[in-house]
Amino acid sequence: MPAWICWTCGVQQADTVTPPESCPICSDERQYVGWEGQRWTTMAELAGERSSELREEEPGLLGIGTEPSFAIGQRALLVSTENGNVLWDCVSLLDDAAYSEVARRGGIEAICLSHPHFYAACVEWAEAFDARILIPAADQQWIQRPSARVRLWQDSVEPVPGLRVARIGGHFDGAAVLHWPAGAEGRGALLTGDTITVVQDREWVSFMWSFPNYIPLDPATIRQIVERISPFAFDRVYGGWWGRVVVRDGAAAVRRSAQRYLDRLAGERP
Repeated sequence: MPAWICWTCGVQQADTVTPPESCPICSDERQYVGWEGQRWTTMAELAGERSSELREEEPGLLGIGTEPSFAIGQRALLVSTENGNVLWDCVSLLDDAAYSEVARRGGIEAICLSHPHFYAACVEWAEAFDARILIPAADQQWIQRPSARVRLWQDSVEPVPGLRVARIGGHFDGAAVLHWPAGAEGRGALLTGDTITVVQDREWVSFMWSFPNYIPLDPATIRQIVERISPFAFDRVYGGWWGRVVVRDGAAAVRRSAQRYLDRLAGERP
């Protein structure tokens, strides 16, 4: 039985003979059902139409995307450490090229996910590399393809020694970030998906309840996000798409972006 993949969000569902009637991820107000209605595909179909795109983001950090772009269009990040590798977020396609390159780098110890929109084919990837899938308990209800590989955690977890994943909330209750102290030449990097999204002006970030539907977050949640990342030292922020990177002064970029957001919510103008 195929594990159906939603064409709009790219999240893989449980194995069934026929596709589900709807995708719970897309039916939620933070996402949307495609204008052509609910559509499904499979890993085999994707492999016949698309291929993996692999880019070295910096030493020890491999970007994994899909070409042509599929669904939301995010790219995953493989963080390599001497204590094992962690895949941050996921994509819907796992082909021979991606498998071979990840295996060459030592495989995957754990898959950690920023939020449900980026779960993609995480079970397929976990099975291929005998990896754990770490999902915050706060987002347990959004798991679409159950697996014994899933491990639930609460507010913080260390997928391998030296890396820390923390729940910050906002976009989803379990929305999370990964802190990589060795990133950015030892100045630290924060991997955020779009729980903290890097915007077109890459000296800034932003925060939303729903990005495609433009639903903002409230002031208390914005302050909570800033507070929850305050223990981490980082100079670089990696968002969820190619090129969406705050290259330097990332911690200050988050703080000033949060203050700008709060000022606009309060009706203050520049």
